[in-house]
Amino acid sequence: MTRSPNPTITDKQSNVIPFLPTGSFYFTYGIQAFKKRRFDTAVKWLKKAIELSPDEPLYPCQLSVVYTEVGSYHAANQLLSEVVITYGEEYVDCYYLMANNYAHLGLLNDAKKYAEKYMEQAKDGDFEEAASQLLQMLDSLEEEEAEEDYAFEDEDELLIYQETAFYHLENEEWEEAIPVLHEMMQLFPEFTLAKHQYAYALFQSGSEEEAIELESQWITEDTKDIHSHVNLAAFYLLSKQEEKAFAHIEPLRNVFPLHEQQKLAIAEVLTRAGYYQEAVERFSGLKNKLVIGRRGYYKWFSIASYQTGKPSQALQLWEKGCKQFPHLSEEGGPWNHQ
Repeated sequence: MTRSPNPTITDKQSNVIPFLPTGSFYFTYGIQAFKKRRFDTAVKWLKKAIELSPDEPLYPCQLSVVYTEVGSYHAANQLLSEVVITYGEEYVDCYYLMANNYAHLGLLNDAKKYAEKYMEQAKDGDFEEAASQLLQMLDSLEEEEAEEDYAFEDEDELLIYQETAFYHLENEEWEEAIPVLHEMMQLFPEFTLAKHQYAYALFQSGSEEEAIELESQWITEDTKDIHSHVNLAAFYLLSKQEEKAFAHIEPLRNVFPLHEQQKLAIAEVLTRAGYYQEAVERFSGLKNKLVIGRRGYYKWFSIASYQTGKPSQALQLWEKGCKQFPHLSEEGGPWNHQ
């Protein structure tokens, strides 16, 4: 059979070399997007790079830098903690990056701890000067935030548990948060916040009666426990049992705690209950970066602002929240909540 002098489509295709992008390819695009401050795009490409090259620690480190830039400090430290666990002293720069994130969150003791760890282990490190300046700043702060200090022998392990649980809770991954919090309750019984977070995750995952039963038991042991009152108020409101809810809300209206986490919790539940003006005043009093920047802060402060005739402020808060927590955008906006 005579072969045509003109190549067929099949012939042409056989000479085409398929392009198979690597992790390095996506990493390069992620860096370019980051330099242009296109952070959402940078996150997308860097996650793709990590997916294709899961054994390359540089990629999650760079993604953590992007998260830090947009204020997602807990997500950044979650990545850095995993790198430290896997690679240890090979990536001591992670210690400085974690210290910087903790400083932004207002966790000054943790910031100092990791900055000192970096200085001890890094020899002529790239962040030596920055770490030194951070330590000087931390040493100069005599007045610490009203943050409970738990002196556990396994403090590093507790911090990892805290970061992991917080990440799942902020992203409303209740099923993932429950076993982590349950382990925390067993390993660190003195860390009482874990049991209230556990009850909240149980309720949101569908185990409503069990969650209410647990909090009801705990509040009989400590009738002034703010987190028990907050959780029970929220549980009953969500269950359309307003009378029972207000039995816990009324005491909270007269409580003005020093602890920032408790301030935020009360502001959120006051918003749920419709005390919008009181909630706005509570939110406005929050100053610590530990709580300003959380999903709940943006969501409920936005709703309270909208309901008190401040739509511009409400929209600004909601948009900022959606930037850090994309799933929040699925809820529509503060005007969709009553």
